[in-house]
Amino acid sequence: MATSREELAALYDERYLGFRRALAAITGSYDIAHDVVQEAFARALAKPQNYRGEAPLGAWVWGIALRVAREERKHDSPEPLGDVIGADLPEPAHDPELRDALRALPPRRRLIFFLRYFADMSYAEIAAACGISEGTVGASIAQSRAALAETLKPVDIARSRPE
Repeated sequence: MATSREELAALYDERYLGFRRALAAITGSYDIAHDVVQEAFARALAKPQNYRGEAPLGAWVWGIALRVAREERKHDSPEPLGDVIGADLPEPAHDPELRDALRALPPRRRLIFFLRYFADMSYAEIAAACGISEGTVGASIAQSRAALAETLKPVDIARSRPE
């Protein structure tokens, strides 16, 4: 089931910012993320017949974008990449505690969290893009949220004062 240029153009218009934010977390740069998004959509447009309709269109393009991001990282770093690229905040965070809490998440869980909240992908899209079940996506997001809530829970000032 090939996709049309119009469908890809609509996806680009609707989701460009989400793709760029999520990819910036992976590449470490909004400029590189922009280039990765451009290249991913160019590849999708060049071979729309490769889309078989087994997953949402956004997940298929995300898979392409992830491969492009891996290629980009290989050029920048001689270190081998694992199966999952970890996501991180691409710029100094306004909230260093949040940044550190996000960095403390395991790489795959962090990636799923970023895809959901930075790229605004659905559970189905994340599942298809990562090759996991929607239940695993939901569990991973719940575990990430619980870990972040535990790490970032407010300190009870009254209890933290010495008596």
